[in-house]
Amino acid sequence: MVRPEFVLESWRQTRLYAVEAVQEWPETEGAFRLAPEVMTFAEIARHIAEAGHILTGILLSGETDYAREGFRQEMPRWSPGLPADIPLPALASELQSLTAARIDELRSQSPEWWAGMVKKWTGEDMTRLEFLQFVKEHELTHLAQLFACMRLKGLTPPTTRRRQAKK
Repeated sequence: MVRPEFVLESWRQTRLYAVEAVQEWPETEGAFRLAPEVMTFAEIARHIAEAGHILTGILLSGETDYAREGFRQEMPRWSPGLPADIPLPALASELQSLTAARIDELRSQSPEWWAGMVKKWTGEDMTRLEFLQFVKEHELTHLAQLFACMRLKGLTPPTTRRRQAKK
């Protein structure tokens, strides 16, 4: 059985890696793209903050049917409202503080709440804990994009530095 505290801590650590990536990225390079059709470094980082806050806000809202008609259009109501041109240092701070606040809110939920079922927009039924795991997996996908940007610019991602420091 997976425990909520384990998933919350894993999500917190994932987010801290994103914070470090944004803090280390040159502020003048926020418009860097891996390819013409993908988001910029700054857009990816902002998307991590926005999506994580929106998706966990949905969880905490009491909504259970994310597949119902019109629901996706309602998702912005849980947005933290970060400006599109937020400077990278401020974005790094928001990435950290938004997650800390959400984790505090999520930690206060009961085991019964975590076991409650929700319907994802794909029609898939899952527990709230499974949905939080999805949120973390979504962030990991975008974290990999941030790390790829770092590699292309000659920067070492924080996870690699930690591994190298243990040698």
